[in-house]
Amino acid sequence: MRILLVNDQFFAANNGMTISAQRFARVLENHGHDVRVVSYGIPTMVSEPDKAYLMRKLTVHGFDWLISSQGMTFAKPDDAVLMEAIEWADVVHFLTPFMLTRHGIEIAENLHVPFTAAFHVQPENITSSVHAGNIGFINSLIYRWFNYYIYKYCKHIHCPSNFIAGELRRHGYTGKLHVISNGIDPDFIGKRKVEKLPEYQNKFVVLMVGRLSVEKRQDVLIDAVKKSKHSDNIQLVLAGKGPRREFLERRARGLKNPVVINFFSKHDLLDMIAQSDLYVHASDMEIEAMSCMEAFAGGLVPVIADSPKSATPQFALDEHSLFVAGNSSDLAEKIDFWYEHPFEKDIMGAKYVEQGKRYDLDTCVLAAEEMFREAIRESRGAVQHEEEMSEQWA
Repeated sequence: MRILLVNDQFFAANNGMTISAQRFARVLENHGHDVRVVSYGIPTMVSEPDKAYLMRKLTVHGFDWLISSQGMTFAKPDDAVLMEAIEWADVVHFLTPFMLTRHGIEIAENLHVPFTAAFHVQPENITSSVHAGNIGFINSLIYRWFNYYIYKYCKHIHCPSNFIAGELRRHGYTGKLHVISNGIDPDFIGKRKVEKLPEYQNKFVVLMVGRLSVEKRQDVLIDAVKKSKHSDNIQLVLAGKGPRREFLERRARGLKNPVVINFFSKHDLLDMIAQSDLYVHASDMEIEAMSCMEAFAGGLVPVIADSPKSATPQFALDEHSLFVAGNSSDLAEKIDFWYEHPFEKDIMGAKYVEQGKRYDLDTCVLAAEEMFREAIRESRGAVQHEEEMSEQWA
């Protein structure tokens, strides 16, 4: 198939959605498909430069600083370039629910090119940036706006989890919902042996990976480490970047072992997972939480917030891997349990590796390919029906 991926930001690997999109494109190409990309940025992740249709940056005056702080960039649609790209494609897959996608959908409909869309942007992630993540009616309005603006035109919608599929049904989305994980990069699957760096030796390393933003709740984890009975021997590592870095550094003052906050490359993140003893995912809002999946696929036992606005609790294999969302005291108790039960932790770590294998990236991409084929078959059937009706009226 000739598959066109349309994503506001594709080439800068500084957020989970973009990283997943890059992996998706790479595996599609490995499966023999011809993949091209429409995006803002510099083409570095496609095999040939002419496979990228480049857009300019869309500046949102007054909010550009906030958008950039979240590791995101909007693309300004160029309809002529979009038309050229979409005419080439057998199927178009839209990854973001913004202006670029709206223009692309209108062009695809006019050209009778089949298309699908992914739901990767959780409204709560947007509202949390302005400290309104728990205001239900605002989030509901954004769900409804996304539906009105983008998804009501999409017959096939990719949902990375059952949780987000349920949210879409609850908000009146009528397209066929394909629940397909974004998939775990095989490099993350399996426990690796790496000697701890000198600064981590003889310490119990607790890792959390995620954007440094309000809804990720790294503050709850910091408070939990302070409350832990073993706080003096815990080394906390927060992997990520974002607007809350200075806030989190201030929050972590008083820890015996100063918090480590750093954005890791893939190679370094693999090493960091291998050197860690426990993974915590404190986020209140998640569509899937690939960072948590990568951690437990690498053999780390996770402790996950049981937030009703997160898909991540589905991965917990027992009660010791769940804590009351936002409750640092409960999280401290769970950290202490795993600290004090290393044998049980090793056993559960092996079980989590096996769970990670169920979300193998290659298998997930095969499921997405079937969604594309279904969209193509339906489109061809619709075009054929239109032609037959035209002949009857001729």
